[in-house]
Amino acid sequence: MNEIKTNRVGWILYDDSCGVCRRWVPFWEKTLQKRGFEIAPLQADWVKEKLKLNEDDLLQDLRLLLASGETIQGADTYRFAMKRIWWACPLYLFSVFPVGRAVFDWSYRKFATHRHQISRACNLPGKTTG
Repeated sequence: MNEIKTNRVGWILYDDSCGVCRRWVPFWEKTLQKRGFEIAPLQADWVKEKLKLNEDDLLQDLRLLLASGETIQGADTYRFAMKRIWWACPLYLFSVFPVGRAVFDWSYRKFATHRHQISRACNLPGKTTG
């Protein structure tokens, strides 16, 4: 399961130490799989080896590792996935127009920066290492 299958679009990679991410991404796993995505934590050994990023950079954003080896990160990961889910297309369209893009990107960055505090406030513990 560590290899990207040829019929897969890619892997959506999330921070397993974030309680919100740890619940949110797996919650959508079946929906994502129907569109050719698999999910995996950024902390997985094969992900660290493939991306070759230091820990701080690795965990900064949600990432998408495409079957081609290309990576997409942050709000663009959501855009890439939403474009492929018919009922998410209105949000995708909002996120690509100039004002919508600015709002979407700002919202993503605010959440990503504060996701651990949000997880604690909502009592959603992430996976601890060690």
